[in-house]
Amino acid sequence: MNPTTPADRLARARADDSARRRRRVLAALDDLTRGGQPISVSSVARLAGVHRSLIYRHADLHAAVLTRAAQLPDGPTGPQVSRNSLLTDLANLTERNTRLAGHVARLEQRLSEVLGQDAWRATGIGAPTDTDALQRKLALLEQEVADLRERLAERDEDLQAARATNRELMGQLNSSVRRPR
Repeated sequence: MNPTTPADRLARARADDSARRRRRVLAALDDLTRGGQPISVSSVARLAGVHRSLIYRHADLHAAVLTRAAQLPDGPTGPQVSRNSLLTDLANLTERNTRLAGHVARLEQRLSEVLGQDAWRATGIGAPTDTDALQRKLALLEQEVADLRERLAERDEDLQAARATNRELMGQLNSSVRRPR
């Protein structure tokens, strides 16, 4: 019997592990084929519990996956779904969502108005009957306030001028009183 070195034992263990993983990949490929499930490198690797790179590194395993994937029918018979049709559906649904959001906002506004009117009636206060008249009155009052502010500013200027004149006259009066005659 040949004495085995640690390197030989390690190489043998690696070869056994590689063979086990290859068997798991082939078994997973068979399971997916029997189940009629879609076959791809990722699905086979996931089911076998190995990394995708194992399948890509071994040309025979990669070829087996591609061959089985090509043998399966593409899916149920009927219209095929393309990327463009999915993008069109997405655009249509986004537009519909936008329209519905606008409709919901208008309904919420109308509901708010109706609830507000009901609240006015329930309190007995009642809603103002003529909001246009109130708006006109508000505009007139705002104009009156602006006019009063302008008049106040003019009076402030007059007061400042009168104070300046008063200071000047007081200064003249004080200077004439101090001079001996």
